[in-house]
Amino acid sequence: MNIDMLIDGILDSYDRFGGINRSEGENFPNRENVIKVLGELQCLIFPGFKTAESINPENIRYITGQRVNNIIAILTAEIQKALVYTVECNACKDSPVKNPNCLKLAEQTSLSLIEEIPFIREKLMLDVAAIYKGDPAAKSNEEVILSYPGLQAITVYRIAHFLCKVGVPVIPRIMSEHIHGRTGIDINPGAVIGDSFFIDHGTGIVIGETTVIGNNVKIYQGVTLGALSVKKELMNKKRHPTIEDDVTIYAGATILGGETVIGKGSVIGGNTWVTESVPAGTKLIINRQ
Repeated sequence: MNIDMLIDGILDSYDRFGGINRSEGENFPNRENVIKVLGELQCLIFPGFKTAESINPENIRYITGQRVNNIIAILTAEIQKALVYTVECNACKDSPVKNPNCLKLAEQTSLSLIEEIPFIREKLMLDVAAIYKGDPAAKSNEEVILSYPGLQAITVYRIAHFLCKVGVPVIPRIMSEHIHGRTGIDINPGAVIGDSFFIDHGTGIVIGETTVIGNNVKIYQGVTLGALSVKKELMNKKRHPTIEDDVTIYAGATILGGETVIGKGSVIGGNTWVTESVPAGTKLIINRQ
């Protein structure tokens, strides 16, 4: 069998089974471009922390402007691709020429994200402060920004959540799964998370799509905020728990179910399994007697 025959077999599989993201006509967002723009967004949020660049009062406006323009150009193109696959933009599929309304919506969405950056930064600085205050090992806010995987995951979540909230398909999930692979922290962009969120260590944390988390919540490694059932027909139902303000959840705890509410100020001990609501101020631990 020669090389041409092997190539023909692969090409035939593309036609029969799909799984190819073509660059012409209809195509899905490009993962590499999404990850690239995510990196630019992280640099925009924490300038000078993510890349080896010299930031000073003389050049910060130029660097910021250049970065904003790069983000808008790349993100608009990728959002437009994503919108082609939504019901609202089905007109795009009927023509080889991209629908101008779809392009306009993509541009507006990119600009709205840039407009949101100051508010995202405000929330993230509350997260940084919560981590610094809550972790005796943290020596400064700058150390948290530079090195803590929990903050990296929260940063990407807050970007992806905004895009998810305004209706951008696919791209928020690419972002969240990228940082999941880097940190071991899996936060679905559809989750709703309040201010001053503290993830300590973080490896193995799972936060499901319909989870609601209040303010000043602290979560340790290996925590699962998940669903009691993964049946496909439940996709539009609340499947994941609600965690009220000032709750601490220790390592390895599993909290499941859309009707499960962990009351304000509760402490959930390590390795506990919770499928029912607990009232405010509860301290829940495994009874080993």
